[in-house]
Amino acid sequence: MTVRPGVNWAGNVAYRAERLHRPTTVDQVRSIIAAAPRIRVLGSRHSFNDMADSAELLTLDALPADVTVDRAAGTVSCAGGTTYAQLAAALHEHGLALHNLASLPHISVAGAVATATHGSGDGNGNLATAVAGLELVTSSGDLVTATRGDPDFDGLVVGLGALGPVTRITLDVEPDYQVRQHAFVGLAWDALYEDFDEIMAAGYSVSVFTRWAQAVDQVWVKSRTARDPEGDFFGAIAATEDRHPIPGMDPTNCTPQLGRPGPWADRLPHFRAGFVPSSGAELQSELLVPRPHAVDAIRAVHGLAGRIRPLLHVSEIRTVAADALWLSPQYHRDTVGIHFTWRPQPHAVAAVLADLEAALADFDARPHWGKLFLADAETIAARYPRLPDFARLVHRLDPRGAFRNPWLDTQVLNACG
Repeated sequence: MTVRPGVNWAGNVAYRAERLHRPTTVDQVRSIIAAAPRIRVLGSRHSFNDMADSAELLTLDALPADVTVDRAAGTVSCAGGTTYAQLAAALHEHGLALHNLASLPHISVAGAVATATHGSGDGNGNLATAVAGLELVTSSGDLVTATRGDPDFDGLVVGLGALGPVTRITLDVEPDYQVRQHAFVGLAWDALYEDFDEIMAAGYSVSVFTRWAQAVDQVWVKSRTARDPEGDFFGAIAATEDRHPIPGMDPTNCTPQLGRPGPWADRLPHFRAGFVPSSGAELQSELLVPRPHAVDAIRAVHGLAGRIRPLLHVSEIRTVAADALWLSPQYHRDTVGIHFTWRPQPHAVAAVLADLEAALADFDARPHWGKLFLADAETIAARYPRLPDFARLVHRLDPRGAFRNPWLDTQVLNACG
């Protein structure tokens, strides 16, 4: 079946493709890919740039999820187009869990992995670090499988869609666990700067939400322990009702707080799987800096508060652990992500992004691949030491350039020839 693909989740990208293929079998995927001169995979449309666009697009959402648990190996495998919400529901039936989840459980597993989308926590790698194996279709229609430890595996995982559609993916699992979530309000900036490491280590996953005003708006602490925090929280006070990350918004679609224990999949995301997430029409950016630069980088952003606030819904500050995946923003370094949920004003946002990227350039900031950023391929190449290896992998698996598009060339590969 082929239809026009329309627009992305945020409505800021209109796909130029005339056809959206929706195969129901892997063999159909292989045939479509082999026949298409230019084609890309469209995930859950939660990318805010045009990295997914091409002359033709293909979605994996009609492939059977086929969730398969291997208890002996400690893994689960599923079709790449499966969403995290679907996967979490299946794992719940087996008493199993993933190590982490992103803010939104609505996104597809393969799409989140391909862009190194992340949950958070000092000891938690991004979602791609859970990948133990994958199956992808190259531009010739061949099926390639790889498992952790194979040559080039660390280059295949965060593939930006440049290597072919990931039709099946295998993830590490662990026993089911409970999480409590608390929100604290009124944290002072001086407290954040002076006690940053202690604040971010206060839970399994910690998110600081701010609009860069006189005080930090909120801190959300997600904990796997049964003990509730005692007293105040570095001068902030515990919220007495559920909160939304954006002050004043209805928290109905947010995951429960106030320390009420619940399954991991109902607490680690910020938003419930059964509700429309976030604020509605918006744009997003995120810049990730090495952990040692965290406080200085946050101060630099705070210095642009007057430029940022008129365009901002909210910012989130969170941590992610280092990994060995070639194009992961966490490659060989623990990071702090500074995320921006913008009002839908693309030209004004681009102007502020130029200032933000300049302010964070000295801190070697790497952008989140699925969000808006301005850095070009030359700038990106200086920050990713394995990018030349990735470019060679792209050429080997896609010698005819079927998966290349202007975004991939301009913002990732051009510096590698």
